[in-house]
Amino acid sequence: MNKIGILVIALLTAATAHAADKRYPVARVQKVEITIPSAHSAWENKDFLDCNDVVLTEKDVLFALRHMRRVSEKSFFSEETARTGCEGEARVVFANGKIILIGVEPTGRISTLDVDAQSKPVGRRPNSFYECEPCAARMDMILQGARNRADERRLKRLEAEGKIPPGEAEVRLKRSRE
Repeated sequence: MNKIGILVIALLTAATAHAADKRYPVARVQKVEITIPSAHSAWENKDFLDCNDVVLTEKDVLFALRHMRRVSEKSFFSEETARTGCEGEARVVFANGKIILIGVEPTGRISTLDVDAQSKPVGRRPNSFYECEPCAARMDMILQGARNRADERRLKRLEAEGKIPPGEAEVRLKRSRE
């Protein structure tokens, strides 16, 4: 096999590695309704990231639908999986009448639930689990600003409690941002 053939196969493999789930075609989305823009769980650590600083948008949902790839439930809930404790949720209606509830975490973890018009689960296994590496990379820029704000709050709190010398919070923030 020549170099061009190998390159073509590599590109096709890379393109399908993050292919969207065919059950949820973005081209057929009629409506995206953000039901919970920002929620937090027990995993949230406000010293690292405050979930109120990360808000799900319609653009985020459409991007996730385009790039998510299905993973097993075991993989989704694995201890090695990165979590922030933050998640946004949306209701997505497709042209064929299908409705899903989708939860998107900034780390690229995504869960979907097939529901009916009254938001009751449909099917024997209505839940599906996904990862989205491109989503995580896209959110990293947004998260960096949120992490910076969390660092600032944490350092100012430590300064107010007398755990670090006065003025040290500003010095540490400046150093960490450089």
